[in-house]
Amino acid sequence: MRAQNSATTPSTIAVAPLGDAASADGEAVATGPAGPTGAGATAPTDPAGADATGPAAARRGTLLAALGVVSFSLTFPSTAWGLESFGPWSLVAVRSVLAALIAGAFLLAGRVPLPEQRHWAGLAVVAGGVVVGFPLLTTLALQTSTTSHAAVVVGLLPLTTATFAAIRTGRRPSRTFWIAAVSGAVVVLAFTLQQSGGALSTGDLYLFGALLVCAAGYTEGGRLARLMPGWHVIGWALVFCLPLMTVGSAVALAYEPVHLTAHGIAGLLWVAAGSTFFGLYVWYRGMAAIGIPRASQLQLAQPLLTLFWSVTVLGEELAPAAPLAAVAVLVCIAVTQRAKS
Repeated sequence: MRAQNSATTPSTIAVAPLGDAASADGEAVATGPAGPTGAGATAPTDPAGADATGPAAARRGTLLAALGVVSFSLTFPSTAWGLESFGPWSLVAVRSVLAALIAGAFLLAGRVPLPEQRHWAGLAVVAGGVVVGFPLLTTLALQTSTTSHAAVVVGLLPLTTATFAAIRTGRRPSRTFWIAAVSGAVVVLAFTLQQSGGALSTGDLYLFGALLVCAAGYTEGGRLARLMPGWHVIGWALVFCLPLMTVGSAVALAYEPVHLTAHGIAGLLWVAAGSTFFGLYVWYRGMAAIGIPRASQLQLAQPLLTLFWSVTVLGEELAPAAPLAAVAVLVCIAVTQRAKS
């Protein structure tokens, strides 16, 4: 899924090396021409000019990240619907093209200039991780895995993202943070494995690969969202993928059969507009406001939300252990939100 956390435009902002300036959550901090934001520096603002620091900004960032989690929780059920009409390669390519067209329209309407060349490598990581890699690998996995089993990867994603962020920035969250994060991941993993009968599906390699590439994309996207408006991050990542995914769509649609149904079309539209664009937009804004590790812990609730949608949308049965797991996960999230670095 990102907030404008700087008081200047992207073209005039100065960024300290990752090893020199990092936030308390273990990620890079955008600095003004005079140095890091702090005493004697201009307070960061959001695009509307409001103060982007303090409790209000933290609450807003948490809400945005939570909206991203809700959007992402619908991805697997929507993908399952989309696979009713499209092949896996066609579904991923077409969803990326549609999302890129939406993003491109917003960028054109806002007359947004091309990002600086120094940001291109980071945008490539975002594109490879969250625009192409994660959707493709999870879609391939869902051909043989149920949505509840695929939720295992989402349960492990917050811990993996926090680890990537710590490595990327050279900072480490507190011991309490890690204990709560690991505990939450264990709860989610145990619950989802119990739901699938403890057996590993043939799509597990796809799921674990998706876990790694998505964590890398989230981490880099969260860093970039502190240097430019968050919707620019996902917008340009999508647009950069447009030529490749357009060709991919043409090739995939030529080789994979298409049987249009209401479910298939609805699933395609949601994963394109809801998960890929809107979800990543609010997610990156939230990460920029409250930090990568803490925002990532909100995703501990995502597997349980996915299971809820699986029941209401796909008609799957929910185990009695679900409420207990939900309470345990919410406790872990509360601890991580209050743990200091």
